[in-house]
Amino acid sequence: MSLGRAAPEGIVLAASAAKRLAHLSAAEGKALMLRVAVEGGGCSGFQYQLDLVEAAEDDDLRIRADGQTALIDPVSVPFLKGSEIAFVDELAGAQFVIRNPNAATSCGCGVSFSI
Repeated sequence: MSLGRAAPEGIVLAASAAKRLAHLSAAEGKALMLRVAVEGGGCSGFQYQLDLVEAAEDDDLRIRADGQTALIDPVSVPFLKGSEIAFVDELAGAQFVIRNPNAATSCGCGVSFSI
């Protein structure tokens, strides 16, 4: 098991997320990347937007681990400094999660947060 390599902003793509991205890419027959964005809204003030994409934007921060890539737009980077992007498969469901040390509070589903 390898740990994700941190970007200069301290954002890490965990091995669990890289493994899931590789699985999804293989299932789709093409390379996919995980786009992570922070938007206003949700029950706590901010919410994560997660999408699978085939191409990056020129100004995206690219975080790589185990041959897989997560993308973060420049506006979202400050909200995600020091975060870990992981994938969990639990009884409650399987999903990508953001472990964000900047979040003062978060909702029960983990999709929205406040700073």
